[in-house]
Amino acid sequence: MSTTRASRPTRRGLLAMGGAVGLGAVLAACGGSDSKDSAGSGSKSADAGPWKFKDDRGQVAEAKSVPKNIVAFTGVAAALHDYGVEVKAVFGPTKTKDGKPDVQAGDLDISKVEILGNVWGEFNVEKYAALGPELLVTAMWEKDALWYVPDQSKDKILKLAPSVALWAAQTTMPKAIQRHEDLAASLGADVKSAKVTAARTRFEKAAARLRAAAKSKPEIKVMIGSASQDLFYVSLAKMSADTLYFQELGVKFVEPKVDKAGFFENLSWENVDKYGADVIMMDNRSSALQPEALTSKPTWTQLPAVKAGQVVPRTTEPIYSYDKCAPILEDLAKAIENAKKVA
Repeated sequence: MSTTRASRPTRRGLLAMGGAVGLGAVLAACGGSDSKDSAGSGSKSADAGPWKFKDDRGQVAEAKSVPKNIVAFTGVAAALHDYGVEVKAVFGPTKTKDGKPDVQAGDLDISKVEILGNVWGEFNVEKYAALGPELLVTAMWEKDALWYVPDQSKDKILKLAPSVALWAAQTTMPKAIQRHEDLAASLGADVKSAKVTAARTRFEKAAARLRAAAKSKPEIKVMIGSASQDLFYVSLAKMSADTLYFQELGVKFVEPKVDKAGFFENLSWENVDKYGADVIMMDNRSSALQPEALTSKPTWTQLPAVKAGQVVPRTTEPIYSYDKCAPILEDLAKAIENAKKVA
């Protein structure tokens, strides 16, 4: 986190560090709204003609021609890449401390994009301006809040190019994918290509498999967790696009007593056994402590799901393309198929 931010984290900051979104990871170190997806896409690919796209804020981004010089939040850039649309620069978790691609970068070649900011609160406005941006694209977890666009420099950033925000919360995974596909199509992507069609078919088969797995084992309860050094966070499934969709497919989730923001409940490690769960999905983001880092915490190691080896990664901020979401469904289906009732 940037040292220029106030010591008390904002709600958006909590989301970024993982708490509200997929259960935060390093809150100690860092100090929802309408679920309707806005209609509208844009002109499909006519470079010579005007371009416009209505985003999930209900705002219309416009340009004299299809934008080519695109800057996007890393996860959104990765989704556009899967549809064949490349960006000039990214902001958000892109590179790990050892220089490898962050999990949110997907198949992006991070050596070929300018990284304007790699952590929450970091966005190099000067570099952004020098790129001559034609479009800024990011996610939206709260109404009208642009993901990883710092509040203190937002006005300067938004003056430089049209912007598009797409819901990542209180929608469902298929709807989120569709909106990313709509945007890609407006930017010239062939969304009916063999690659995209095959990925969509795989996604549909994976969804059917997860539905069947959940139906065959209705007794299996899943907990959505994320760990920091001092706290364990349990997320409410309906608040994120991925887990809401899993819930619609029949997966049974632990329902925590969330705070007023509505996303999650934070537990001390002494109380990590508050909820019984047969499978635990753990936040896979680089900001969160991973299960192998929790072996020194006895309350964690004694959880029935941990003892049974029924802890699986959760892609907390999915890359919303069929290509990246199909494996998420397959992995959860497999986990439930193989799970035993232990709670």
